[in-house]
Amino acid sequence: MTDTAESSSKGNPAGKQNPKRGFFGRIILFVRQVIAELRKVVVPTRKELIRFTITVLVFVIIMMLIVTGLDFLFGTGAVWVFGDN
Repeated sequence: MTDTAESSSKGNPAGKQNPKRGFFGRIILFVRQVIAELRKVVVPTRKELIRFTITVLVFVIIMMLIVTGLDFLFGTGAVWVFGDN
């Protein structure tokens, strides 16, 4: 029986003793766990991908506007406090 990502992440379930693995055994276990996790990945549909992309772009634009406004505000405040040479 091989360990899956689910069973190995819980330590020793039901008191099972895992045999000591060598260097290559741990690498093989890691690769098996990566493959098991990648099989769980759900690829979004084209409609979902477009919606997610638009959502991220809108969020980034809003954050850029906030940072630009704060930069202008603090720059104006610094000129007002320290004067313009």
